[in-house]
Amino acid sequence: MRMVPALRSIGIAALLHMTSPAAADDTIRVAVSNLGFWSVETPRVGQQGGIFKKHGLILDIYGTAGAGETLQAVIAGSADIGIGLGTSGAMSAFQKGAPIRIVGSNFTGAGDLFWYVKTESPLKSLRDATENTSVGFSSNGSSTHIALLTLLKEIGSKGRSQPGGSVAATLTQVMSGQIDVGYSAPPFALQEVEDGKLRIIASGNDAPSLRDQTVRVDIASLQFIEKRREVLDRFRAAYNEAIDWMYADPKAIALWSASINVSPKLGQIASDRFQTKESRTYDRFTGLDQIMADAIQAKLLTRKLTPEELDRLIMKPPM
Repeated sequence: MRMVPALRSIGIAALLHMTSPAAADDTIRVAVSNLGFWSVETPRVGQQGGIFKKHGLILDIYGTAGAGETLQAVIAGSADIGIGLGTSGAMSAFQKGAPIRIVGSNFTGAGDLFWYVKTESPLKSLRDATENTSVGFSSNGSSTHIALLTLLKEIGSKGRSQPGGSVAATLTQVMSGQIDVGYSAPPFALQEVEDGKLRIIASGNDAPSLRDQTVRVDIASLQFIEKRREVLDRFRAAYNEAIDWMYADPKAIALWSASINVSPKLGQIASDRFQTKESRTYDRFTGLDQIMADAIQAKLLTRKLTPEELDRLIMKPPM
């Protein structure tokens, strides 16, 4: 009989543990640049597939019009993590004292970016562009901005870069004649290409130096890192697991395609041809010296970051 109170105490303690806030899932606010691209959809598709739930996480996800807006959301504290920021943009913000850190590689290479024109355009290649030809990118300091500047330089094009905002906004401007050459990433604009309304005239990988550069990264606010490091480590582990799952299970393509209203066929093309798993290695950072050199030329950096600064900016993968 003396064991009953003890058992009752254990039962009460277990009940309190199960209902305590510590046992609840942790919520992370995530801002995603150009939500809908396969390469930035890991949080949303991974959450739909139950990956982040397995790690005790609930992601509060919202899309932004581009990398600049994502960066500001993280700096202002309205987002804990930002997905798909141009590497040079993150470096520039860090050099200026922004309280951010890079927590993962989002995309290496530029094969997922392409530039297109209306079918009736006289341009056959981006090399045909003149000083009067406007060529779109998302926003200043974004990965599309740096990729375009590098591409124009390396192929000898005279085209004039012009910010167009999101891929949807840029497509509207191309169709209405406000921009001559639009930019996109699969699957956006692929249906119009299939329908014969648009023609692709350039790829980001047409610039040799871009093919092995980590052009986009994911960032987190320094406050979030310092106060919730264990939660961040679980997010990074879940993110890696989600990438593996997205390239292994056809359900991931189906979920993503349905969420952006494209056919699974186009979704599979985007994954297989433009945004491969190899380009999505989360702890792969390459071509940083060239990225910094290009950023200096674009006046995003005043000088190259030192090795010590890079060590502070880029967080090592969790053990």
